[in-house]
Amino acid sequence: MPHCHTHIEKLRQRGYRITPQREIIIKAIAHSTSHLTAEDLLELIRTSSEAINIATVYRTLEMLVEEGLIIRSDLGQGRAVYAPHQHGPHLHLVCRQCGEVFDADHTMACSLREQIWEQHHFEADFSHTTVFGLCALCQKKEE
Repeated sequence: MPHCHTHIEKLRQRGYRITPQREIIIKAIAHSTSHLTAEDLLELIRTSSEAINIATVYRTLEMLVEEGLIIRSDLGQGRAVYAPHQHGPHLHLVCRQCGEVFDADHTMACSLREQIWEQHHFEADFSHTTVFGLCALCQKKEE
């Protein structure tokens, strides 16, 4: 069963009404291969339906985040981006100078996760984390 149908079924089981607008939004985000802002998503689904506005997109995205079906991230662009969990765990390395975003293996944070647990008994989740810094190209420009 495609992820969008799984999400829709989970929401129905949890008592949510699946309107045609919600279904279009859920399908679009579930089939996404990249991170999308709410505005990107609206532009993408406008080809299917003019009956959806940005408020509906934001409300639906918020519901999907709260229900644990998608992930919201801050990539430093002043607005959140969203991706389905199927996108997989990874770190976002964001250059604070040029804005370039690089994906990195989330297991790189394992030792930090262990140290946090040992010192604070806090279970850190680095499965979809953003780390800001300077990329190699911008470092060379500063030299």
